[in-house]
Amino acid sequence: MARLRPHVTVVGLGPAGTDLLGDASAALLAAPGTVFLRTARHPAAPVDGARSFDDLYESAATFDGVYAAIVEELVAAASDAAPVPIVYAVPGSPLVAERSVELLRADDRVAVTVLPALSFLDLAWAALGIDPLAVGVRLVDAAAFGEVAARERGPFLLAQCWSRHLLSEVKLSAPDQAGPELPRPVILHHLGLPDQVVAVVDWWELDRTVEPDHLTSLYVPASPGLAGASSGEEVARLVALMDTLREQCPWDRAQTHASLMPHLVEECYEVLDALSALDGTGDASGHLCEELGDLLFQIVFHARLADEEGRFDLADVARGVHDKLVHRHPHVFGDVDAESADQVVSNWEAIKKSEKGRRSVTEGIPASLPALMLTTKLARKARAVGVEPYPTGATGAAAAALEALGRQAATAAPAADDPLAGQTDGLHEQVGELLFAVANLAQRLGVDAEQALRDRTLALRADILAAEGVPDQGIGNR
Repeated sequence: MARLRPHVTVVGLGPAGTDLLGDASAALLAAPGTVFLRTARHPAAPVDGARSFDDLYESAATFDGVYAAIVEELVAAASDAAPVPIVYAVPGSPLVAERSVELLRADDRVAVTVLPALSFLDLAWAALGIDPLAVGVRLVDAAAFGEVAARERGPFLLAQCWSRHLLSEVKLSAPDQAGPELPRPVILHHLGLPDQVVAVVDWWELDRTVEPDHLTSLYVPASPGLAGASSGEEVARLVALMDTLREQCPWDRAQTHASLMPHLVEECYEVLDALSALDGTGDASGHLCEELGDLLFQIVFHARLADEEGRFDLADVARGVHDKLVHRHPHVFGDVDAESADQVVSNWEAIKKSEKGRRSVTEGIPASLPALMLTTKLARKARAVGVEPYPTGATGAAAAALEALGRQAATAAPAADDPLAGQTDGLHEQVGELLFAVANLAQRLGVDAEQALRDRTLALRADILAAEGVPDQGIGNR
């Protein structure tokens, strides 16, 4: 008896080629009628005569949007074809990690019949040589790994590892990636196909072993280091939030490396302000935590932009600084002796010079640094190579110069706000020499000249506020 209600028959394409496709499914796909494919990018997908939804992946903003659009098209097609059923084919088994089928079965506008099929899980257990019940494997969507790994120790089989970006997020979600306590994962790629890959890999090369697609999965053995991986989880959540903002927020979508530069500078200064206010109290610590988070977001943002450009991602940033610090601490990780901080600095400069292929330790120092910071940094570099930037005895000359300049300033007319008023008659050079002497003395004494001057100037701000009768509540930062 003909069905009056629109009807969809869902079939699975199996995990690999047509040799693993069930007879009943093959017959439905070959019969005349209306066949729809969630994706034509599957070895068992019919070549001709089927409508693929691959175009929706390009036009929709999110996967949920893709699946909702697929259901709407299927319902409309089934209504047009009724009472004859239409066929909807999906990779693997229709009942394993198939969100579109889940939504379709919940839609009471159509009747749905599901034809079971072989899942990628069966090939995975065979490739791994394990009984999933015996070892208690948990099947997890790769995008949710960070959240699950923070609560459970595994083992896990991660499905839908379809991109390098997603594998990078999985890598960031794993704690202590370089530690020996975290077992190495197994890449499962194109199982059942001639180019099948089953490979145990290091965490750092997780997103570099194969070109992943929808036929890629990952096995993560059980490890005590997984449960409670709050740091990795939270970083992964921040990366996921960055993805959402780039996809859905007009302002975030419009940003570039150049447009974000002022924000990065501002966040750095706000961190410095928070550090200056740090006195061990809870409120000050909370402020510092907040400002460090804002700075971290800028780093995540720039890494995301670079990832979109195919240059590097956040995992590359973290790995790069990790490896650099290990290499520059041979007294910790190697056989080099360094019994003092000065020896550490000297070794650091020599290693850095060798790494970068630089002729001078001054290369790489931004000339646009604030003048006191630039002086302090160059003075430190000079002493690291045995050059004394301000000879002994010069302090007295600097004091005499200060006294002479003071007498001259007392008899001179105020220069108002003209920054060029003192550029003549050697005043510019004399003041520069004096400031240079002070900055070098501060560096010799272990005092941050930039911060010392900042603190003294902020004391002047407090005096101004007191004279005005205005409470000092950070008004100068508004």
